[in-house]
Amino acid sequence: MKAIKCLIISVCLSGGLSACDDFFDTVPNDQLSPATFWKTEADVINAVTACYEDWNNPATGSSDVFFADCMSDIAYSFTGSSSYKNVSNGSLSSTSTVGYYSYTTIRRCNLVLENAGQVSFTDEVKKKDLLAQARTIRAWRYFQMNFWYGGVPLITNLPELAEDAQLPRSSEDDIKKFVYDELDLAIADLNRKPEERGRIAKGTALAIKMRASLYWGDLEQAMKAARDIQNLDLYKLDPDFLTMFSEAGVDSEEIIYAMQHVKDTYAFDNAVRMFNNQDGGWASWVPTQNFVDMYEMSNGKTIDEEDSGYDPIHPFYNRDPRLYKTVIYPGMDFVSPAGVKRIFNTLDKKIGGSANADFMDAATNASHTGLLWAKYILPTTQFSPSLSNAAICPILFRYAEVLLTIAEINVEKNENIEEVFDILDELRTTRGHIVVDRNKYNTQDKLRELVRKERCLELAGEGLRRADLLRWRDTTGKPLAETIMNQTLYRISGTVDMKETDPTRRAVIELPTAENEKFRKLEQLNYEPHNRYLPFTQTELDRNPNLKQNEGY
Repeated sequence: MKAIKCLIISVCLSGGLSACDDFFDTVPNDQLSPATFWKTEADVINAVTACYEDWNNPATGSSDVFFADCMSDIAYSFTGSSSYKNVSNGSLSSTSTVGYYSYTTIRRCNLVLENAGQVSFTDEVKKKDLLAQARTIRAWRYFQMNFWYGGVPLITNLPELAEDAQLPRSSEDDIKKFVYDELDLAIADLNRKPEERGRIAKGTALAIKMRASLYWGDLEQAMKAARDIQNLDLYKLDPDFLTMFSEAGVDSEEIIYAMQHVKDTYAFDNAVRMFNNQDGGWASWVPTQNFVDMYEMSNGKTIDEEDSGYDPIHPFYNRDPRLYKTVIYPGMDFVSPAGVKRIFNTLDKKIGGSANADFMDAATNASHTGLLWAKYILPTTQFSPSLSNAAICPILFRYAEVLLTIAEINVEKNENIEEVFDILDELRTTRGHIVVDRNKYNTQDKLRELVRKERCLELAGEGLRRADLLRWRDTTGKPLAETIMNQTLYRISGTVDMKETDPTRRAVIELPTAENEKFRKLEQLNYEPHNRYLPFTQTELDRNPNLKQNEGY
């Protein structure tokens, strides 16, 4: 039997981030045998805990929350880490991988579900809850693989030999049914509230069912799951938006589930991928200027509307306040993790005669868009200067997504339109913006476009954009990806006026010219119809001769 790593999955306790409870008090063993294991409640708890390691994405773990948007138009990865960039520019092949295809976590869950039933518990409700946690994780993994690959081998037992696992792909519909059935079984047995932070409870399983149903177009089912989450009466929007994404915000009532990390125990070690060159970061995932351009002005008008007040020379001035809570932009007042105050400047090649380490082309690990995500970075004082050993807990599901799902489905069904506007107004005003001009969005098509944009702005940097572009259709029925993922990503060029007191007016941007065109052009996105699904890697094809490659690769 394959060895199980007895993991210390870091769950932050309400008493403090440095404390851990029985969830983590596992005895380390190198090998486990059926003859000695599966005897006690502690064995089951340890085995279920092992299922949590990187359950969002076995290859990149919680980093997938950030990397995934680099497969879209709103985020960029210059180095192409983990091949996410290859998805956005259309160069992915069987040599590329983004890590969604993996049976490691599924096997751990299968191990639990096949063996834990024989263990006696003093509290059978607790036992059912633990098994439901494993069932939920397995359902999530199959949902992820099915959405990205379009049908995968369905393995629910423990193959003894590699040949036993060499199964052909089940149909996409068969995997869908399996995911839904598994989630329904899990939801019935899961606790209403998690026993401790980091454990899956009803809200998490319902959020998976909601997202899966929305992605697969089962709108009635998605709506029911969203309403069921509301009826739990556990979640609400957090008025302190940025804090929710920081170490201080781990107990936010908006968070349904976050990937847990604890300093010194199971630390978040990817802060280095968030920061820019000057702070020792790699700038592995950064927002794009194309994304910034989606934000309205403070008056609610888009930047290309007449009398909006938009000034392309000062593009960060007088914008939707949510922009400043989402993106770190040139000219912004900034404090480094070492506590040094400076003006964030990615536009000037030199500052005071010295080379600027944050200039967009200063180094491979400089932000090539000139931007950083404010989510999870601010406040920078939560990080050590080494950018290691952090306790950031990337959010996988939060209540804003529930509200936006309800709004989207209402629009698609063309009903409950007042609720749609009420939801958008609640989101916008809670984050500091103004309400929607309801007279402006007076048709289904206009309101659909607004809801989609609001979903993008609210959930940016959280890994949902690519999937949305694949499932959304334009008025001709074509996936939006065919248009949006065939555009050019541009970046700004100019200078930062260090004497200007208003941070939003410090960036002075050059208008596009033939001379700066080469610098401004960042990346050409590319999407073909076969890119709806990802390719299986050659390694997986070699391992399983019955696994057939997706068309076009």
